[in-house]
Amino acid sequence: MWVGLEAEEYDRKYQDKVLLKRILSYFSPYKRAMFLVIFFLTISSLTTAFQPIIASLIISNLETAPDLIYVLFLILIIFFFNISSWVFNYIRQIYSNRVIGSIVLDIRKDAHKSVVNHDLSFFDKNPLGKIFSRINTDSRDFGETVGLSIDVVSSVVVLVLLVIVMFTVNVVLTLVLLITLPLFFVAALSFRKFARKMTLLGQRALASVNAYTKESFSGIQIAKTFRREKKVYDDFLQVNNQSYKVNLKRAFLLNAIFPTLGLIQGFVTMLLILIGSNLVIEGFVGVGELVLFIQSINLLFFPLLIIASFWPMFQTGMAASERIFAIIDTLPLVVQNDSIKPSKLKGEIEFKNLSFRYDKAKLVFDNFSLKVNPGESIALVGHTGAGKSSIAKLISRFYEFQGGDIIVDGKSIRDYDLKEYRKHIGIIPQTPFLWADTVENNTKYGHESATKEEVIKALEISGGSEWIESLPDGLETNVRERGSLLSMGQRQLIVFARVLLENPSILILDEATASVDPFTETKIQDALEKTIEGRTSIIIAHRLWTVRRVDRIVVLDHGKIVEEGNHDELMKHGGTYANLYNTYFRHQSLEYIEEMGNLKI
Repeated sequence: MWVGLEAEEYDRKYQDKVLLKRILSYFSPYKRAMFLVIFFLTISSLTTAFQPIIASLIISNLETAPDLIYVLFLILIIFFFNISSWVFNYIRQIYSNRVIGSIVLDIRKDAHKSVVNHDLSFFDKNPLGKIFSRINTDSRDFGETVGLSIDVVSSVVVLVLLVIVMFTVNVVLTLVLLITLPLFFVAALSFRKFARKMTLLGQRALASVNAYTKESFSGIQIAKTFRREKKVYDDFLQVNNQSYKVNLKRAFLLNAIFPTLGLIQGFVTMLLILIGSNLVIEGFVGVGELVLFIQSINLLFFPLLIIASFWPMFQTGMAASERIFAIIDTLPLVVQNDSIKPSKLKGEIEFKNLSFRYDKAKLVFDNFSLKVNPGESIALVGHTGAGKSSIAKLISRFYEFQGGDIIVDGKSIRDYDLKEYRKHIGIIPQTPFLWADTVENNTKYGHESATKEEVIKALEISGGSEWIESLPDGLETNVRERGSLLSMGQRQLIVFARVLLENPSILILDEATASVDPFTETKIQDALEKTIEGRTSIIIAHRLWTVRRVDRIVVLDHGKIVEEGNHDELMKHGGTYANLYNTYFRHQSLEYIEEMGNLKI
């Protein structure tokens, strides 16, 4: 019925008792604060419960032999109780808000840590907006439910105290009240199943809105280029309207519990007043006692409504916690067998009978083998989809392979400590990414202890740093989101410097100069040639320079190696590489340019 609101692949069902036990585990570090909450809660509840008794004493005194001083004294006590109740409630709110805030902080940390540790395949399958919604929106809903739980504890204390007081007033009326109490809980529990279902749908609908909003604004330039702003808006309206309808139904369902309980409250109050009036007429109960009982009922119904409506309302938190725990409990596909911490890698890489697929329908490698010697530079060439970038991603351990192994310096790549291993891998992607931070901080992102002098030196090596002087604040210039203040070439220079500053043992260039203009490319060619010298380098080739200056060229076609050798050998062979060269690279050569110049003459 609801399009796009299906469960995610990693979603799972939890039994209520499992969820409750898991939720309570987040309270464990805050036992002292919770004790203070309960302590001030109890005192506040006592001051509330005693007020009807004092009011009853005042009425009884006025009914028999009025004593003005005694009445004024009792009024002062009521005033004191009201002030005390406010103070105790204020202190209780401070501690309860601290507990709620801390629990929300903890669950967000756990969720964020789980997401960050996932491999890239997790992000391929799941929209970022929906992930953000679980971390932010669902944790907020969870926090509100924790607050509701504390209110329920308060209501239970008040309820118990008021029932005790009411027993002292009239046993018969109190028993009548207690007999009718199950009506509240039967009505409330009847909403539970539907409340959980609609809450889950409502949270998924909101996640869809977040996901679409993020995607549409990320591609706003494309939308404007093709004049599709209206299409973006119309699609947003569709997703947003669906969220509106789902959450409106959810609100109707959750709010219907209060009128239902209100009807029951009215019926019970009417019944008790009817019975109580007869008892007053017959002389079994005084007027003051009846007033005390009616006041107690009014005080009793509010906590009773909170307790009775708690379970349906609690489904919001249960659904939110179920979604958060699902993302926390989802294990990453990339799993290490050991935690070897290499001090330095020589850079020997061997693919042994490797099998890899992104999903069931997308086989990339089947029984693939390739060896890269320490310090060797190789270029990977081939048509789109040949598997070039997949090799880079597998070496970096961004994805889990399904068969065979990757051996680095004689050890399986699965045996290394992942964080320490990646310190020795330098990746320069085709599309540079910068944080909304300064030039300096972006450059030393992987080496935070680097000095300003080291940052400038790295920028000089990568292609020169004179362009930094033209920025408003030099190295301290904030490059804005995704580095939008800088040109694409300047962003790539920072990325080059970032990798060089880390001095990796294995360098991977994924068509790294594809987004750089020819002028900028000439500036970094010499530096890059010196960088790859003596360092294991895997270059996904896009430019002629990167093809001709490597030790070996590996030609891939649909996940298989079809040719290997240097440029001259492969050109003489006249096979796949020669065809690729003539199609993609030849027009970049000096010979071709001179040839074309002679034709024009």
